Amino acid sequence: MQRLYDFLRRHPTGVDSFWAVVLFGFSMLWVAQEHVGVEPRVAPTVMVLLLCLAVALRRRVPERMLLLVAGVGLAQLVLDVAPNPADFAMLVLIYTVAAHDGQRLASHLALAGGLCAATLAQIRWPEPGMSAGTRIFFTVVMTVPFALAWVLGDSLRTRRAYFAQLEERASRLEKEREAQSKVAVAAERARIARELHDVVAHNVSVMVVQADGAAYVLDAAPDQARQALETISSTGRQALAEMRRLLGVLRTGDAPESGEYVPQPDVEQIKELVEQVRGAGLTVDFRIEGTPRPLPSGVELTAYRIVQEALTNTRKHGGPDAGASVRLVYFDDGLGLLVEDDGRGAAHELYEDGGADGKGHGMIGMRERVGMVGGTLDAGPRPGGGFRISALLPLKPAH
Repeated sequence: MQRLYDFLRRHPTGVDSFWAVVLFGFSMLWVAQEHVGVEPRVAPTVMVLLLCLAVALRRRVPERMLLLVAGVGLAQLVLDVAPNPADFAMLVLIYTVAAHDGQRLASHLALAGGLCAATLAQIRWPEPGMSAGTRIFFTVVMTVPFALAWVLGDSLRTRRAYFAQLEERASRLEKEREAQSKVAVAAERARIARELHDVVAHNVSVMVVQADGAAYVLDAAPDQARQALETISSTGRQALAEMRRLLGVLRTGDAPESGEYVPQPDVEQIKELVEQVRGAGLTVDFRIEGTPRPLPSGVELTAYRIVQEALTNTRKHGGPDAGASVRLVYFDDGLGLLVEDDGRGAAHELYEDGGADGKGHGMIGMRERVGMVGGTLDAGPRPGGGFRISALLPLKPAH
C-alpha cells in the first residue's frame, strides 16, 4: 500500500489524467443524453474535452489551465451550452490555484470568478416558475462550493508554508547547533592548549635551568648540584600533579581519587611560584598592595598564569643576570598585575605579532585568558630596558 502511495505521489499528472478521463466519460454521457437528435454536438464536445484537459494538466500549468477554464465558461455563456458535469473542472482549478504558492493574484481572480459563476449561470439559464427569493437562495447555495474550493486550497497552501517554515527553522537550528559545537570544541582545545603550555613551559624551563646548573657545578660543588637535582625532582612532581589535575578536568566522567589532583592555582600560590623561581636562580622582588580578598576563580587562575608565563619568559629571554619584580594591586573593582624585568627582553614578533615560527604561544594564551575575564593586557619593552607585562582583571565577568 505504501509503494502504491509513493508511486502516485511521484506521478501526479498521471493521477490527474485518470480523473480527467473519468470526468470526460460522465460528461460525454451528458452530451449524448441532452443533445439527442440535436446537431451539431461539436461545441459541447469540444468544451468538455477542454475542461477535462484542464483537470489533467492542472498541476503542471495551473495559471494557464485557469485561463482555459475561464475561457470555456465564457464560451458556454455565449454559445448557450448549459452547465454540465465537466464544469466540475472549475472547482478543481479554483482549488489548485489557491493551493499553489506564488500565485496570489491568480488565486484572487479564481475566487472572484467562482463567486460570479453561479450568478451568471442563473441569469443565463433561469429556472422557469422560480420566485425571486428562491432564485437568490439557489444562487447562494450554488456559490458555496466555489467558495469552499478556494478556502480548502488556500488552507492547504498555508499549511504547506507553515510546515516548510518549520523545516527551515529546524534545519537552521541544526546548523547553528553544529556551529556552536565546533566553536565549543575550538574553545576547549584552546583552553587545553593554554593549560598545557603554562604547566609544561614553566616547569620544564625550571628543570632545564637547574639541570644546566647541576651539570656545570657537578664536579666543583657537589652540594649545589645535589640541591639542583632536588629542585628538578620537586618541580617534576609538581608538573605531574598539575598534569593529573588537567587530565582529571578532561575526563569528566571519571571520579578522581582522593588527593590525586591538586587544586586549581590561585593568587595565594603566586608567592610559592615566586619562591620556586627564586630557587631556580632568578632574583624576584614580590609585593602586594591593597587589601587581599577572595576573587572569582577565573580571575585568580588568570593572575597566576600571567605571572607564571611572565617569569618563564624572563628566564628564557632575559639573560643570565636578569632580575624581575612582581606587583599585585587590589583595587575596589579589580586586580592589577605588573611584572617587569631588567633583562634583554623578548623578540619583537613574540609579543607584537602574536607569535612566529611556532613561538609566542605564551603571549597568545595570556591575551586569551585576560580577554575571557574581560580584562586588558599590555606587553612590551620597558623604556629603560627589559620587558614589562601589565594586566587589569575586573571582578565582574565580561558580557
